Amino acid sequence: MTEKQSAALSVALIGAGSMGGALLKGWLAAGTIDPARSAVFDPNINDAMKALCDEHGIAVNKGDGPFDAMLIAVKPQVANDVLPSYAGLAKDAVAISVMAGKSVEGISKALAGAARIVRTMPNLPAAIGKGVSGLYAPDAVEEKGRDIAEALMSAAGEVVWVRKEQEIDFVTAISGSGPAYYFLLTEALGEAGAKLGLDKDAAAALARATLVGAGALVASETRTAAELRKAVTSPGGTTEAALNVFDGEGDAMRRLVEAAVAAAAKRASELTS
Repeated sequence: MTEKQSAALSVALIGAGSMGGALLKGWLAAGTIDPARSAVFDPNINDAMKALCDEHGIAVNKGDGPFDAMLIAVKPQVANDVLPSYAGLAKDAVAISVMAGKSVEGISKALAGAARIVRTMPNLPAAIGKGVSGLYAPDAVEEKGRDIAEALMSAAGEVVWVRKEQEIDFVTAISGSGPAYYFLLTEALGEAGAKLGLDKDAAAALARATLVGAGALVASETRTAAELRKAVTSPGGTTEAALNVFDGEGDAMRRLVEAAVAAAAKRASELTS
C-alpha cells in the first residue's frame, strides 16, 4: 500500500489467469483491497483461484459495484468480445489494463467510451512480486486514479510511470521482454561452460546461480550496474578478457542490445491496436 493510497480498495478483477491471479494474491497479502467490496469475473476460473476467493469472501462472477478500479487481465485478442459486458463498471471505476498491445483508444471503444484508463506493462517476475511495471495514463485520469493504479500494480513489484503512450512500447522492449534476454544469456553461459568441459548440469547450475546472485546484488546495492561491473573487473584479469570479447572495440554488445531493443519496440508498436 502506498502513502498516497492508504485505504483498502474495491476492485473488479476481469480475468483471473496467471497475471490476474498473481496480482490478486499480492493484493490480499498486502491488504491492498477490501475483499468484501471486490469481485473476480472469469467464466473459466480455476479451482484454486475459486477457493482463494471463497476463503477471503470475494464475489465470483457477480457484483455491479461501484468499484474503485477495474483491472483488466484478459488476453488482448478477446478484449473486444469480452470488455463490452463490463462497460457499466467503468463508469465509476478507473480501468487498469495489463493487456499487451491494446491501446487506450482501443480499450475505450470496447468499454463504450470510458476515459479513465491506465495502461500498464508488467513483466514475468511480477508473478512472484519481483517485477516492474511501466504505467501510462492520459489526462482524463485524475491524481486519485493514478494513485489507485500505482497502489494495485505495486503488488507486482516496482512501478515506473511514462509520459507518452508510445513509451509503453519502449517499456515492453526493455522490461516486458527483458527477462528473456537474461534467460538467453544464462542459457548461453551454461552451454559455454559445458563446452569447456564442465558437466552439463553443473555448468547450468553455475550459470543460473550467477544470474540470481547478480540480480540480488543489484537489488541490494546503491552502486549502479556500471559501478558493480567495474568492481568485478580487475585490470588484465579474467573478467576483462571476457568483456573485451563481449563489448570491446566498437561496443559490439551495446550495439547489439540497442538493435535488439529497437526491434522489440518496433514490433510492439506494430501489434498495438
